[in-house]
Amino acid sequence: MTIEIKAPAFPESVADGEVATWHKQEGEAVARDELIVEIETDKVVMEVVAPTDGVISKIHAAEGTIIESEQLLATIEAGAVAVSSSSEESVSQAVSAEAAATAVGAGPAARTLMEEHGLKASDIKGSGKGGRITKEDVVAHVQSSSSKVEKVVAPSVATATTEATAAPSGERVERRVPMTRMRAKIAERLLDATQQTAMLTTFNEVNMAPLMELRRKYKDQFEKTHNGTRLGFMGFFVKAACEALKRFPEVNASIDGNDVVYHGYQDIGVAVSTDNGLVVPVLRDADFMSIADVEAKIKELGLKARGNKLTIDDMTGGTFTVTNGGVFGSLMSTPILNPPQTGILGMHKIQERPMAVNGQVVILPMMYLALSYDHRLIDGKTAVQFLVAVKDLIEDPARILLQL
Repeated sequence: MTIEIKAPAFPESVADGEVATWHKQEGEAVARDELIVEIETDKVVMEVVAPTDGVISKIHAAEGTIIESEQLLATIEAGAVAVSSSSEESVSQAVSAEAAATAVGAGPAARTLMEEHGLKASDIKGSGKGGRITKEDVVAHVQSSSSKVEKVVAPSVATATTEATAAPSGERVERRVPMTRMRAKIAERLLDATQQTAMLTTFNEVNMAPLMELRRKYKDQFEKTHNGTRLGFMGFFVKAACEALKRFPEVNASIDGNDVVYHGYQDIGVAVSTDNGLVVPVLRDADFMSIADVEAKIKELGLKARGNKLTIDDMTGGTFTVTNGGVFGSLMSTPILNPPQTGILGMHKIQERPMAVNGQVVILPMMYLALSYDHRLIDGKTAVQFLVAVKDLIEDPARILLQL
């Protein structure tokens, strides 16, 4: 029986998608629920799996093909078994390593790195699910190859130093590769945000000592009580943002044409960095979530994002965004708005600095906070007061629980 494999149904906000990677080729056997192909849209990478055991009889949309919702991708002969003649077997012996590596497949980020370094799938041993090649596998292979080259070249380095200094050798290589659909959409949205909003950023700094002490005191007990959920800082900042948004509803609003939409709920977007770009999954009704719920949900969404498992629903909506550049070492930045939202809170690196406290110099762990806001709706006074409210809540975490 022939079964058609179609693209997923795209929501209204997604016009089309692109066939990113085929993990199975024509004539290959597939098992039920086995990954067959990845579809990349403007927002997420969707995975299409086999509905039953069988053999792929025909692929109707090659890699790079632009497809629409529910378009035919391939057909499967259900229950069939892949067979090969004696001649095919003899040929397969000569190309078995390359064919196996190709069948395993590699993610979009890994393929890009392989192209940049001129590598083939057979050169790299995959550590992903089913032997799939990951970005980390490619990086490790390149680093390993580089170290081997250095060892071979090392004895002649001293004699060749003068010549290398006088006459540089080697090609000045450039590679031109098209943007992925997701990266192109991210670029478009960021450009729109800078051109279509009156974006301004205000800064403040927060003493993290009280929160760090609270975390140090309760993190082990918290993890045991909440089934392994770790106590981080994001949970406190999300809850502090929710409380501040209730006090300053303009920061939680959005602009729709000539109308201002005030949201009576707090759906907080949390920026997550992935190999495919920055994505912003949403914590819905974050104001009703406990700190443990927030931390658990952020972990869940982060794992889904890095595994290309996010759905459109996970990323739709959001009334305010929190981003943490501090995990990468950023000391200060001006985060860009995520339209139609009118505010985004930026967290940064915690760094010890000398501070004046009651007339004395004290070394404290400080963090710069940044609030970028749309000046069309939010006045500077409101923005500053919002950021001060977040600062006060973080410096006295008990106020978050007491809603003071």
